[in-house]
Amino acid sequence: MSLPLAVAALVVAAASIIPLGYVIVESIDTGFDTASSLLFRPRVGELLTNTVLLVVITVPICIVVGVMAAWLVERTRVFGAKVWAVLLAAPLAVPAFVNSYSWVSTVPSLGGLHGGVLIATLSYFPLVYIPVSATLRRLDPAVEESARALGAGPWAVFFQVVVPQLRLAIAGGALLVSLHLLAEYGAFVFIRFDTFTTAIFDQYQSTFNGSAATMLASVLVLLCLTLLVIESVVRGNARYARIGAGAARRAVPAELGWKNSMAALLFLAALIVLSVGVPVVSVLRWLVIGGTAVWELDFLGSAVVQTVGFGVAGAVVTCVLAFPIAWISIRRRGRFSRVLEACTYISSSLPGIVVALAFITVSIRYLQPLYQTVTVVIAAYALLFLPRALVNLRAGLAQAPIGLEESAQSLGISPLSAFIRVTLPLAAPATAAGGALVFLGIVNELTATLLLAPTGTRTLATQFWSLSSEIDYAGAAPYAFMMIVLSLPMTYVLFTQSKKVAGL
Repeated sequence: MSLPLAVAALVVAAASIIPLGYVIVESIDTGFDTASSLLFRPRVGELLTNTVLLVVITVPICIVVGVMAAWLVERTRVFGAKVWAVLLAAPLAVPAFVNSYSWVSTVPSLGGLHGGVLIATLSYFPLVYIPVSATLRRLDPAVEESARALGAGPWAVFFQVVVPQLRLAIAGGALLVSLHLLAEYGAFVFIRFDTFTTAIFDQYQSTFNGSAATMLASVLVLLCLTLLVIESVVRGNARYARIGAGAARRAVPAELGWKNSMAALLFLAALIVLSVGVPVVSVLRWLVIGGTAVWELDFLGSAVVQTVGFGVAGAVVTCVLAFPIAWISIRRRGRFSRVLEACTYISSSLPGIVVALAFITVSIRYLQPLYQTVTVVIAAYALLFLPRALVNLRAGLAQAPIGLEESAQSLGISPLSAFIRVTLPLAAPATAAGGALVFLGIVNELTATLLLAPTGTRTLATQFWSLSSEIDYAGAAPYAFMMIVLSLPMTYVLFTQSKKVAGL
């Protein structure tokens, strides 16, 4: 079974580097002198500073917030833990550009780096919270109990025993946050914060300067490779599956005390109000201002149907494509698996517009019948959101002990049958979580859809962007509202599936 999976993984990896190949070819065609003049200029330095500072500041904040929130709801007796656990995943139902639109309409002066960090943190901390929360629930409490029995205090147990076991979840979540920051466009345009992605879009949109935009995209590729190296080092080679049966129970929640409980509740409430309350209230306010006139049901209904269609198809295709790479990265660790993963992450780090232009070029030159078809759109979605499925599948397979497959095979079951009957059911929750996360990404995708979708295509994101760009905030509100409503069930699926304990 390893050979077919390896071949499938190689095909997916090869397809994933199409956008990178496009950037390289265009860079070569630009010529050394022109490329140098486009790269070594003050504007690029400014964009590099903005982008790096955004990542360096936002990612640690998301890690701290995500881990704190997960610890409170999973390992303490904070009041309403089950309700908080669901609410903390809800920000993923609010697209980052809708969040930004809401904050700007509420606080018009918001902007710059501090505005970017605020919006990005509120939009993306669940990408750390969800995998960490799921991992905390799956940890064997016997290890922590043994540490406490040997005299380790609460902080020592947390940092020396628990945190090392969260390394895979934290590294994966942090990488996803970083890639989102590199590729995000709409959220930063609203607050007038320039990054490489906003500059690339401006180059293509205003001056059609493909060379300048390609040079900027090449810097993004280098930033992505740097992030991949860091994530690879942090992740390490440790295994996270139990060797034995472990303890099929959860750890005993810690008592916080009255003062600490109040502080925890205040922290959780503030987090939900800022990340979910502000955008929801803002959208509802614009709906009230617009009245019934803004509800154009024909356009809205068409946008909902097309968005759901793209989302479901894209989620299924992406999970299928991610599975071979996830399996190899866990069961056949080494340089080969790292290269395969790196290929998938590079494309997702590029702005949707760069991926879209790469697919336009390839389809026009080599696959003319596929130009401006749904097939190309789904393929672009798969490359853009492959890491979302991959991170979840990888975490799920990591906690599905290979010993179970070996035991099944020792009883006379073929390797393929053992894999289907034993490993796949254990990885099902992670697969569902990955699919839900991909669906959420497709619902919120903007630039790639604008360029690749067949003529007449209307999604909620493109309609919202069209109206909000015309400063018609009231007209855009129904589309923002429907994006949130449509994303909520998938966010709940993502949360609930990630909570299922593998193998129990």
